[in-house]
Amino acid sequence: MGEAKDNEVYEEDLVDYEEEVENVIDGAPTNGSSDVVKKGYVGIHSSGFRDFLLKPELLRAIQDCGFEHPSEGKIYFCSCANYALYYHISLGCIGTKLQHECIPQAILGMDVICQAKSGMGKTAVFVLSTLQQIDPVAGQVAALVLCHTRELAYQICHEFERFSKYLPELRVAVFYGGVHIKNHKDLLKNECPHIVVGTPGRILALARDKDLPLKNVRHFILDECDKMLESLDMRRDVQEIFKMTPHDKQVMMFSATLSKEIRPVCKRFMQDPMEIYVDDEAKLTLHGLVQHYIKLSEAEKNRKLNDLLDALDFNQVVIFVKSVSRAAELNKLLCECNFPSICIHSGMTQEERSVIY
Repeated sequence: MGEAKDNEVYEEDLVDYEEEVENVIDGAPTNGSSDVVKKGYVGIHSSGFRDFLLKPELLRAIQDCGFEHPSEGKIYFCSCANYALYYHISLGCIGTKLQHECIPQAILGMDVICQAKSGMGKTAVFVLSTLQQIDPVAGQVAALVLCHTRELAYQICHEFERFSKYLPELRVAVFYGGVHIKNHKDLLKNECPHIVVGTPGRILALARDKDLPLKNVRHFILDECDKMLESLDMRRDVQEIFKMTPHDKQVMMFSATLSKEIRPVCKRFMQDPMEIYVDDEAKLTLHGLVQHYIKLSEAEKNRKLNDLLDALDFNQVVIFVKSVSRAAELNKLLCECNFPSICIHSGMTQEERSVIY
């Protein structure tokens, strides 16, 4: 009864999705007087992760991963019309100023809204701060992380596993659609995880069926929050899940892009959050990033892409296109041109996507 009463207190502050959606999209920007805007994260001197007073087990895992100090990563980027090619990607690199701003406050349980460029270490902020705070209790889910795609959920789960390798009593699990729900229910029944990562649809289904207990959640995290909150259906799922969790919890939201229109929606889920925004779009690219843009007609794109792949020195390339059909056709073309290529898109089964990914 007490928990239900708590939920009633803050339920009225959340968005009523029976009202017009336009109110969210066209809403005026928030008053900047209370916003903490941080810019210019790159090139800031930082001391080691030990400054965060993390658990020895976390520090040991960080060192095993090769991260003695928060450091910058370099991603080289080339885009060609609708194609985007990423090559020489330095994986696992962690941002500097962002983490020194966020981690100490997040460890104290403060709500956080953070918008910063890709590669700045946003994932490490919520992974490390959550692992630092959790004291595992058998049968209780203490942290819930929601994201908008299955692949991102899998990746985040892997990061939790990497940094919790010396916390053997702590269990992490990932749940998403495309996998038979009975498998997830059996896992929850036999070995309830302390940290759950997943997509809103599957998490909501498990919670509604009482297979996923959320009454002990103390950390509620949205990664790429704008993708979930801008989609009406996904936003409804997120809100329903949110209402199933206790009122007294930490809420953290992260995104590479966070419009001024969606920020008030995020803040409805929070209590006096710490806010870090990069408002200058020019600063949404990493230091050391090289960008090239070529304007071409539709008929010229495939030939130019072929020429670029011949000329560039790369280990791996990721090409983003705008549709499933285009992905399949481009993959076929690249294979015919003797480029070892694989394709992944939403038209595939989850088993196919998992094997490729």
